[in-house]
Amino acid sequence: MTVTFLLGTGILLPVLSGFFLLLNQGRIKNRRMKCTGVFLIMAVTAAAVAALLFQGDCELVLWKLTDTLEICMRIDDLTRLFAGMTMAAWVLGGVFSFAYMKHEEQEDRYFGFYLIVMGVLVALDHAGNLITLYLFFEMMTLTSLPLVLHSLSHEAVMAGLKYLFYSVAGAFLALFGIFYLYANRARAAFCPGGYLPSLDSYTGSGGMTLFVVLLMIIGFGTKAGMFPMHGWLPTAHPVAPAPASAVLSGIITKSGVLAIIRIIFYTVGPELVRGTWVQYTWMILALLTVFMGSMMAYKEKLLKKRLAYSTVSQVAYILFGLSVLNESGMMGALSHFVFHSVVKNGLFLAAGAVIYKTGRKTVGELGGIGKEMPVTMWCFTLASITLVGIPPTSGFISKWYLAMGSLGAGTGFFTWLGPVILLLSAMLTAGYLLPVSIKAFFPGSDYDYEALQKKEPNLLMTIPMVLYAAAALLLGMFPGALMGFLQNLAAGLF
Repeated sequence: MTVTFLLGTGILLPVLSGFFLLLNQGRIKNRRMKCTGVFLIMAVTAAAVAALLFQGDCELVLWKLTDTLEICMRIDDLTRLFAGMTMAAWVLGGVFSFAYMKHEEQEDRYFGFYLIVMGVLVALDHAGNLITLYLFFEMMTLTSLPLVLHSLSHEAVMAGLKYLFYSVAGAFLALFGIFYLYANRARAAFCPGGYLPSLDSYTGSGGMTLFVVLLMIIGFGTKAGMFPMHGWLPTAHPVAPAPASAVLSGIITKSGVLAIIRIIFYTVGPELVRGTWVQYTWMILALLTVFMGSMMAYKEKLLKKRLAYSTVSQVAYILFGLSVLNESGMMGALSHFVFHSVVKNGLFLAAGAVIYKTGRKTVGELGGIGKEMPVTMWCFTLASITLVGIPPTSGFISKWYLAMGSLGAGTGFFTWLGPVILLLSAMLTAGYLLPVSIKAFFPGSDYDYEALQKKEPNLLMTIPMVLYAAAALLLGMFPGALMGFLQNLAAGLF
């Protein structure tokens, strides 16, 4: 009863509240009261999900669609990891939005969909079988689309359509795989290690099964920005409001990672994929995405689009860690999920603060911005150093485990190619992030120091950025508790 109540609160409260805001757009004139209400809803939702994290592992069948199709929710360590990060990011992004959305129109619509997506993500994180996962995965796409479309400019509409078409195409590839797996025994709830362990014991054709698994990796990998289905991400992020870009990059792209983990490690089993052409194809696509995303970010001049290409690259780190199919790689992937979510949310919020206070959007316009907004740019700089992977920041920890996972995978050529690509990407990351900070704090003699004016944002925008910057550093300095949790999670999958 307690689990049902908490889960219902975590899902239904933000969804129903979001619909209430959408139905009453423009009628709530007191902005302070409206923002306070939205914050309380997010806080209660986060508290309900936090309480769920301390419940024991369990499964809950909500209802049956047919004799073989049921909507099932699940609480396990993977749920705790993803749901916990989702709530933290959503609340901090919401607090930032209270200040940022003052200069945007239709903020009632924004907050309405922001709350709805929050509830849908809670349901997605707790999905207990393939049908439930697919249902809420599609709902997440449809409900997050208005966050991309928010300004309704021509650019935003085109970006929104691209986001929709790519997402639906990817989801349909995954749906084909779900059809196939359901026709061949895959009807149970998720199980650590999977329940279709070998091609020899599988009722379907071995070659067809592997092909279907690859389709599902590519399909769900679309949301994670994996090549060749990455095109939506650098288009959608720059046009969305900055706090929406933050959660799109830090959380929503990771829903594709969650889905792939559920497919490979909780349904078909890693043994079915290990050593096959599917594993090597997956590794190739992940490494290609890592390098390509870094190169595109290095060349990009628009700050938010540079950060979007960076997301393409960095989420591919996670996919590569999953593809090596061993415990170290899994720990690297899951820790990079946490650290990248923290860092990229912080970077997008810092970029949003700069845009909000100055209107500057390109890298070339940021010379001297560190003099005008020192707190914001110090947060940006610390997050940048973390993303490069410089110790003692948290990015070093995840990249260490990713490299160790690759070197211990026994995948021949890819054993050493993986660490080489990761190092090249790290150098490119330094090349496209650190010069921004250098020019921001050391603009040179051409900068007009006499006209300098402080332009720091208010506390609603500053506090989330500072918390993200502090987390990026402290999680790297004191990783023991998190890595112990991830080690227990990973050990149960192999």
